[in-house]
Amino acid sequence: MHKRQHSREFKLDVVRQVSTGQKRPAQVCREYGLAASVLSRWRKEYQERGESAFLSTESGPATEASRVAELERFCGQLALENQVLKKALQSRGLGNVTP
Repeated sequence: MHKRQHSREFKLDVVRQVSTGQKRPAQVCREYGLAASVLSRWRKEYQERGESAFLSTESGPATEASRVAELERFCGQLALENQVLKKALQSRGLGNVTP
């Protein structure tokens, strides 16, 4: 089965027709050959994001690099928290704590 890809404009047009009451969801699904679950997903995204719905998400090296940097900061934060906890346990005389 071939997965169809619809343009952002098409999705917005379809969702607007339903949200304005111009057409019913079942009617739109029949006319455009859409599954009800697809329309439901599009309506949910439109409801959450409004006119900025269906914009392609950025991907590639820039986004990947920022994600790696975010994860590295998080790991650093966790390492510092672990050190603080180890020192607190040692100062209370709870013995050696192994990593």
